[in-house]
Amino acid sequence: MKFEVRGLRRGVVESLAIDAPNADDARRLALEQQLDVLTIKSSSEPWRRRQRFDLSLFSEELAELLDAGLSVVEAVDTLAQQQGHSDTAKVYREIERALRQGQPFSTALEKMPHHFPALYVGLLRAAERTSDLRGALMRYLEYSGRLDALRNKIVSALIYPTILLTVGGGVIVFLLTFVVPRFSSVYHGAGRELPFLSSLLLQWGALVSKNATVLALGAAFTLVLLAFWFVHARRSDGLERLVNLIPGVKYRVHLFRLSRLYLTIGTLLNGGMPFVQALGLSRGVVGGAHQAQLAATAEALRRGGSISASLEAHQLTTVVSSRLLRAGEGTGRMGDLFIRAGRYHDNELGRWVERFSKSFEPILMAVIGVVIGGIVILLYMPIFDLAGSFR
Repeated sequence: MKFEVRGLRRGVVESLAIDAPNADDARRLALEQQLDVLTIKSSSEPWRRRQRFDLSLFSEELAELLDAGLSVVEAVDTLAQQQGHSDTAKVYREIERALRQGQPFSTALEKMPHHFPALYVGLLRAAERTSDLRGALMRYLEYSGRLDALRNKIVSALIYPTILLTVGGGVIVFLLTFVVPRFSSVYHGAGRELPFLSSLLLQWGALVSKNATVLALGAAFTLVLLAFWFVHARRSDGLERLVNLIPGVKYRVHLFRLSRLYLTIGTLLNGGMPFVQALGLSRGVVGGAHQAQLAATAEALRRGGSISASLEAHQLTTVVSSRLLRAGEGTGRMGDLFIRAGRYHDNELGRWVERFSKSFEPILMAVIGVVIGGIVILLYMPIFDLAGSFR
């Protein structure tokens, strides 16, 4: 494939056209030419959307073939032949080529960080020491399945309120920008005194009629600013800080981060990885202040502190998880106890999400109904008043 690589060489931005099997090899070739890479873009077949690499499917199929008695090279070659000439097959061929050159499996995966995260590579590298590659793959599948289940539960709970807000908000905007201005023109010059709230609503309609273009441009500009703010806030954890201002949500976000952290550490510990190294790889699953807390915890462990005490001192435990981890230190089953703590908090979060959605949805529906109904009633109150005067 052809890649267009832009980068810095001696302070000057340069562009290179590089032929490489994938983006990772293109980056490596650019670095060999003393180019500090800024961006990499595929310049071949721009109309074809790149196929997404499914890490869970790869792990599941590879585990099945290893369980059937195939070697790693044979299993990867089989998967590559099954994929034909797709983008996924190219990834498999790169892995197979590295394996046939005598490189360890984890090293072959490490060269493709876009497809294989550091946590996944670390788990398999630890498994290579015990020759339990299939076991590591199954542990990753269980770990990934639990994270996906909790994420899907939260997304499912947000789907209906999002649809309700979109439809309800659209109806409200339609009433305020299309229906109300037309009613305003009908009532204009009627010579009758209108109810106060109806008069305010019709004044808004008159304003929209006279300044439709300016208001439309202002609304578009505001939406663009909000989109830029949203992207920036998401990258800088500002969105999470904003969500934390909602009463009761801050603790749930903290619990969500902890459950992911516990599941990750537990999976890595059961794969044979030392705790400090597992803690370092787990930093990718938490964000914001939690990363600084993890770094401080790792430093406390290097000074000889216990696992449960170090985590508790840096606010990375709850009452339940603290008790479980102390028990794990006594029995030597830290990996299992971390996973058990993660599962406990997963279930706790799931129950809270279910209760929240059941109570929030009817409240949201009632609020939108009241707003729409209020606008309609205020529009028709002058008509009711006029009908009453004819009696």
